[in-house]
Amino acid sequence: MQFLMDNLTVILSLIGTGVFAGLLAGMLGVGGGIVIVPVLFFLFQALGVSPESAMVVATATSLATIVPTSVSSIRAHHAKGNVDFELLKAWAIFILIGVLAGSYLVTVVNPTFLTLLFGVIATLSAINMLIGKKDALFQGLPGRVGQSIMASCIGLFSAMVGIGGGTLTVPTLTFCNYPAHKAVGTAAAVGLIISLPAALTLLFVGATPADAPYATFGYVNLLGFACIVPLTVLFAPVGASIANKLDAGLLKKIFAVVLIITGLRMLAQVLI
Repeated sequence: MQFLMDNLTVILSLIGTGVFAGLLAGMLGVGGGIVIVPVLFFLFQALGVSPESAMVVATATSLATIVPTSVSSIRAHHAKGNVDFELLKAWAIFILIGVLAGSYLVTVVNPTFLTLLFGVIATLSAINMLIGKKDALFQGLPGRVGQSIMASCIGLFSAMVGIGGGTLTVPTLTFCNYPAHKAVGTAAAVGLIISLPAALTLLFVGATPADAPYATFGYVNLLGFACIVPLTVLFAPVGASIANKLDAGLLKKIFAVVLIITGLRMLAQVLI
């Protein structure tokens, strides 16, 4: 009971993060990481954690939360035949190489760089959502070398900023004239390939920062994981139900504007 009283604000904030991430995932089809990382980044700082520690813990915790949610997402997309296992077989090893490299970099680079990188990726992703241009830039996927570079970069940058497969994989595939529904389903599986090894690496290899929030092991905040995961899973269907009653296109544009503001705010914290 005393634990709950001492950490009530933190627990309620983490519960709110899970609800918010779940609703947005259901309403807009966006990955949890693009929501969870900035929310935890600013939340941890409000609790007295330094920006550097807040960023690495937010990144690792986000990756951990993606593991169980991606499993349920894969099952749903597989049932509809929207997971391209042939592409996954070709990409998996290169994604894994990128993830391991990215996870290692998280433990050695200046966390300020991670904040800068997330700000850039979030802002560009939001602009892509806002513009909503769906035309393919290329007629098809490149050859083996090109695809290996694409897969490695997706794994590298996703692991470094704590996001799953959707944020980078979906636009990458759709720009190559890949069917949109299969891009989304395959991206869910990519999210598991990214999040599981990255989360384990940061859990057991990362040295817990001295000012890390309570219940942080390695770089992963276990309290955040425990609060966020069940609520994300619970509220994603609620978000999907809301989306059916509202203008999903408008909601996505509103979220894109909020994400641009968030990304720019993170950039400003680093650059100004």
